[in-house]
Amino acid sequence: MRLAFRVAYFGTDFFGSQVQPGLRTIEGDMAQACIRLGLFEDWREAGLAFAGRTDRGVHARGQVCAFSTTQPTRAVAKLNAVLPPDCWCTGWAAVDDAFHPRYRARRRTYRYYLYDPLLDEDLLREAAGCFPGTHDFSCFARLEGKNPVRTIHTTRIIPLEDFLVFEIEGESFLWNMVRCIASSLIAAGRGEMSADEIGRLLATGTGRHLPPAPPDALVLWDIDCGTAFAPMAPGNRREDALTEQRRRYASLKKVTDCLSIPHERGHPWE
Repeated sequence: MRLAFRVAYFGTDFFGSQVQPGLRTIEGDMAQACIRLGLFEDWREAGLAFAGRTDRGVHARGQVCAFSTTQPTRAVAKLNAVLPPDCWCTGWAAVDDAFHPRYRARRRTYRYYLYDPLLDEDLLREAAGCFPGTHDFSCFARLEGKNPVRTIHTTRIIPLEDFLVFEIEGESFLWNMVRCIASSLIAAGRGEMSADEIGRLLATGTGRHLPPAPPDALVLWDIDCGTAFAPMAPGNRREDALTEQRRRYASLKKVTDCLSIPHERGHPWE
C-alpha cells in the first residue's frame, strides 16, 4: 500500500532534506525510522520520495513524502514515536500506487519571516506585487542549467505584531529562489532597491544577481498535491522541540536579526 504523509520539521540541525552520505537529512531520518519500524527494507524499492527539496537550515510545516509499505497501520500508529523530535508527521493519506509527491504537487507555498525595524511595509508590499505572473528568475535563483521561467500565483505581506511575513505561492521554485526574492524585498523595504528595478530584473532576466537571504527564517508552508490528509498526533516530543528551538533562536544573532519567535507571540508552526 502506498501512503503519503504531511511532514513538519525544524531544519536547524539538518543538512537539507535530500539524502547525503554521512550527513543528517530529512530523507535520511525518515528512511531510518521506517526501516527501524520494519515498514520496508530499502527506501529506493519502497519509492520513498518528497515533494521538494529544502536547503540546510530551512524549515517545513507542510512538506509531503510518500512510500509503499505492507504495514500501513503500523506506519500511521508508530512513525511519530520513532522520528526524532525535530521532525514529525502531521497527517497521512492512502494514495494510488503511482503517487509521487513531486510530480503531483500543484502549488507550493513558502513563508519568509522578516524582523527588521527598518523595513517599510508599504515598500515591501509594492515590491512583493512585482512577482505574481510568469517571469524570468535568472537574477533570483541558482539555475544550474534549469529553465529560469517560473509562474507565481500570489504574494502577500502579513503583519504579525512587530514583525512581518512574506508569503509566496507558485507552481514550482528554483534553488534559492525564495531566499533571493526575500533579499530583494528586504532591500526594497529599506529603500535600497525599487520596485521598478525588481520589475526590470524579472522582465529581462539580466542584471545584478540577488544573494539568498539567511535560511533560518524560511518555512516551506504548504504543498498542495490534491490530497486530503487525516490528522496525526505529533505527541509531547513536538512541544519539547518547540521549546528547544525557541531557546536556540533567542541565542543566535544571525537568526534574531531576521526572525523573532518569542514564546508569547506563538510560533510559525502553530
